[in-house]
Amino acid sequence: MERVGTVSRTAQGLAIARCPGADHPPIGRAVVDENLDTVGRIVDVFGPVEQPYVAVTPNDRSKLTALVGGKLYAR
Repeated sequence: MERVGTVSRTAQGLAIARCPGADHPPIGRAVVDENLDTVGRIVDVFGPVEQPYVAVTPNDRSKLTALVGGKLYAR
């Protein structure tokens, strides 16, 4: 598994996570939380090259706000 980053906020129904470095998983990759529960998929990578942001579309939008502050990992 590869660390995606920590969810810093939500925007337009997406979870926004900041990557710890320049490496990031590719768009379309499945994302899990710290409990290895599937959260959603990466739909966009944007921002500075050194530490980009990753947008994750959640499988269940009702749990979106619970992701803020949590760490995400790519399978």
